[in-house]
Amino acid sequence: MRHPKVFGLTAIAASAVLLISSCSSSKSNSSAGASGSRAAPPKESMLKTLGKGEGALNIIVWAGYAEDGSDDKTVDWVHPFEKATSCKVNAKVGNTSDEMVTLMKTGQYDGVSASGDATLRLIYGGDVAPVNTSLVPNYATISTFLKDQPWNSVNGQMYGIPHGWGANVLMWNPKVVTTAPTSWSSVFDPNSPYKGKITAYDSPIYIADAALYLEKTQPNLKITNPYALDQTQFNAAIKLLTKQKPLIKKYWALASDEIDLFKNGDAVVGASWPYQTNTLIAAKAPVKDLIPKEGATGWADTWMMSAHAKHPNCMYKWMAWVSTPKVQAEQAIYFGETPANPLACPIMNKLSPGSAAQYHCGASAKYFDSIHFWKTPVAACGNGQNNCMDYTQWQQAWTQLKG
Repeated sequence: MRHPKVFGLTAIAASAVLLISSCSSSKSNSSAGASGSRAAPPKESMLKTLGKGEGALNIIVWAGYAEDGSDDKTVDWVHPFEKATSCKVNAKVGNTSDEMVTLMKTGQYDGVSASGDATLRLIYGGDVAPVNTSLVPNYATISTFLKDQPWNSVNGQMYGIPHGWGANVLMWNPKVVTTAPTSWSSVFDPNSPYKGKITAYDSPIYIADAALYLEKTQPNLKITNPYALDQTQFNAAIKLLTKQKPLIKKYWALASDEIDLFKNGDAVVGASWPYQTNTLIAAKAPVKDLIPKEGATGWADTWMMSAHAKHPNCMYKWMAWVSTPKVQAEQAIYFGETPANPLACPIMNKLSPGSAAQYHCGASAKYFDSIHFWKTPVAACGNGQNNCMDYTQWQQAWTQLKG
């Protein structure tokens, strides 16, 4: 996952599209039809009618997105799906968006729960197919502000079914960090008293977290979009992350790695997902989380179908299943995110009183717009300039930073 919004990249030129495709071999936007031309993604067939399931389904998921009761017997929406459809689910956990993109390019999977830093790469790489939303009954009840967004559609054509969304949070151990943090300075301040016990997300997209912090703390950089950075802004973000590096206990890609660090007391504060917080609280570990005053990055995940799906009917049946209010409620509570379908809200409260409000079920578009969703960085800055650092450059810088 991450599983972690909304600053639209406008006017993506055809050259920017090529950059997206070129970096796709390497998780929360680009607007179609603004000023400037934009090449269309490869044309892929779209299922017109739903047929009989093929008996199998191979999907790539964020941890916590396809629970079958193996870890918690009370949490299982896979086996009921298999019983109802005869589609046997084989779910592979993708640890990062980069890994998911690479796996989807093999053509071995029918679909993926893609975050916004992967979706455009998948669309313009020709790895996913447009989706016939009329074949997914509960699409009609999904929150309007999740539909036809720049990360899940092109020219009015949806390339997936919205699933869930949320913010990337700051998590801490209140027994050690006795004064609740209010700022991301808790993980970026070189003089932090928690040096060597801080965690950070191991992904190039984490550069946006540094950029968001700089947007609020160094206004002279004139950062307005943490995913659209010119050379000067990008260098400043990398400089901040370089200063942060000695503070880090571990850069985590697996949610389980961060969970273990906090359980063992090896880490006491760091960037996280609500999934880790929920898992640690369930294990009686002392943790809390919040969105700091500078705001947060986040994710808006989309179920996307492979352009080479061997089991397309089972994939459509799965997208229909996971968008039902009951499954949306179960998954949102388990993972710790906002469900795409607001009809899940009362079910969430029945399953876990107060959870709908806790995870912002039924949240307004205003709240949604306050989170800076992951998206694929491209050369087009969205302000008429084309001098922003694209995702390939983010990857290269991250690799150099990590050593």
